[in-house]
Amino acid sequence: MTTQTQHFHPLHIALHWLMALMIPALFGVGLWMTGLDYYSSWYKTAPNLHKSFGILLALLLVSRLVAIRLFGKPATLGSGWQQKAAVLAHALLYALLLAIIVSGYLISTADNRGIPVFGLFEVPGFGEFFPEQADIAGTAHFYLAWALIVLVVLHAGAALKHHFVDKDNTLTRMLGRRNAAASSLDKTEI
Repeated sequence: MTTQTQHFHPLHIALHWLMALMIPALFGVGLWMTGLDYYSSWYKTAPNLHKSFGILLALLLVSRLVAIRLFGKPATLGSGWQQKAAVLAHALLYALLLAIIVSGYLISTADNRGIPVFGLFEVPGFGEFFPEQADIAGTAHFYLAWALIVLVVLHAGAALKHHFVDKDNTLTRMLGRRNAAASSLDKTEI
């Protein structure tokens, strides 16, 4: 096992695309459910699903960080400034996800109730840690989610730029495809 490979481990790829599907979905559902009124049939169901999928996203995030630690990840492609920008963007993506998860937890547990997760288990709540916790955390959650979506769009745009303009294999590596040059480099690392 090497810490720098030329391709992503299949677990990286699976976790990346699961999170890529969940993040915009959670964002969209989050915006939609804030407009629901008390008489909507989704008034309780939507927030419970949002919280359950949020906990699932937290588990995927932890799994992704563990996978990076266990399997390493390929070096970033591009020039020096592009590599620095990619490292910064990935760090921001992880930091924003963590902050959104923590703020969501603080919103949901401010009343000292736990978070039921798909009816399978419950994440315990510890009540308010500071005055007006639910409101403050709710505002933070909203703006952090918007910042994450902007960064996700930039991330996707950069991947497409690498693919169509630079014509390198940044995107194809995350799709699980290997080119002949990358495969031969992998064999020399063993």
